[in-house]
Amino acid sequence: MNILLLNPPFRGRFSRSSRSPGVAKGGTIYYPLWLAYSAGVLERAGFSVRLLDAPAEGWIMAEVLARVGGFNPRLVVLDTSTPSIESDVRAGAAVKHRYPESFLVLVGTHVSVLADEVLRAHPAVDAVARREYDYTLRDLARALEGGSSLQDVGGLSYRSDGLVVHNPDRPPIEDLDDLPFVTEVYKRHLNIDRYEFAAARHPMVMTITGRGCPHQCSFCLYPQTFHGRRYRGRSPENVVEEFAWVARNLPRVREVGIEDDTFTADRRRVREISVRLARKNLKLKWYCNVRADVDEETLRLMKRGGCRLVTVGFESGSQDILEGMDKGLRLETMRTFAAAARKADLLVHGCLVLGFPGETRETIRQSLAFARELNCDSMQFYPLFVYPGTEAFAKARAEGYLSTTDYSRWVTEKGYYNCVLDLPGLPAEEILRASDDALKAYHFRPAYLGMKIRQSLLRPAEGLRTARSALAYAKSLWRTRGHRGRA
Repeated sequence: MNILLLNPPFRGRFSRSSRSPGVAKGGTIYYPLWLAYSAGVLERAGFSVRLLDAPAEGWIMAEVLARVGGFNPRLVVLDTSTPSIESDVRAGAAVKHRYPESFLVLVGTHVSVLADEVLRAHPAVDAVARREYDYTLRDLARALEGGSSLQDVGGLSYRSDGLVVHNPDRPPIEDLDDLPFVTEVYKRHLNIDRYEFAAARHPMVMTITGRGCPHQCSFCLYPQTFHGRRYRGRSPENVVEEFAWVARNLPRVREVGIEDDTFTADRRRVREISVRLARKNLKLKWYCNVRADVDEETLRLMKRGGCRLVTVGFESGSQDILEGMDKGLRLETMRTFAAAARKADLLVHGCLVLGFPGETRETIRQSLAFARELNCDSMQFYPLFVYPGTEAFAKARAEGYLSTTDYSRWVTEKGYYNCVLDLPGLPAEEILRASDDALKAYHFRPAYLGMKIRQSLLRPAEGLRTARSALAYAKSLWRTRGHRGRA
């Protein structure tokens, strides 16, 4: 049976797999991580699979259909996100119109939460595979191929006799070592030159070494809608084996991105992975997402194992705002972490969120001052994004902060991040403008520019990476002139 997995087109280089789906001004575009994992599972089960990534390739829907051609898929899987959901459904309907015998299933965080709503509103959609869908799709494909009932496919919502049926949730995958290496799927189906992480060296690949996150941040998307708040990790041996596979089979790759929500959730495991990578001496750099409380010893071991950069959600320079979002960290802890990362010679890519309930012009000023104090290698400033299924979304809706219920306006006409929260005394336009202004103010400081010049002279590879990101950002500024604000 032929199976098509499609990341459909939407507003340019749109990253659905990002924790905040959108077009990044620094040029970042994510791999279709979850589709790729499922492609590997389906291929291992014996199905003929085609994985297409329209945003990375710049394809419109007509080009997608041309590339599907005579493949004639029996099962069609479309990735979705909150901002793109209406466009995604139209893309699915176009595939269904071309291949009327196909079974159309949607996946992703948005439809996992709103499966009932989506199925009732869109008759072209046959089913939704909720949350972690790797094995849900495998079992669905087997049921369709064998002509058996769908009622035993865990995690599936579907239409039957005019009614929407929700099968019981599928338990989270415990043995993550049993999944194929996602990087093998990239090699078979994708062009690695199309993907970018602004803070990483190019070309790069992304992988997942663990799913779930034990922390309680009220706005974080994947732990609340997809993987849960319990961290499940691959074994250190399995992780290192994938790194070695990349070194052998994708020799042009210069960096591996570990895209776990919080790679350092299990520090003993992180230390073992780092020690094993150091012994392998693969000459392959990597970055990862960490929490701003990692100790210096662990950071030094990560550095020895090839870690080049850590990405960190500092979120705010106001302790009151941090407590309001259930971050569970103190500002002083973050300061200690930033100092430890510098001592370990690790670069830090920091992230701050503006516009959380309780935000004021003064707390925004505190966040920018805190960012300057930390003086990370790079820093992002986002307006708060709230997505269905998160505590932050529920609170924003209950308090009347949402400026729109049109999901397409979660991003601008160009796909860049928008703000849809009107806080008391702080409207959405001002929050978005403050985010843009803070980004410029941080990176255009004379002290920061001097630091980057010195870094480029001492580490030419870092200079090239910075230049790529700066060029992408400059292009985004040109494209967005006159388009800032509500979409």
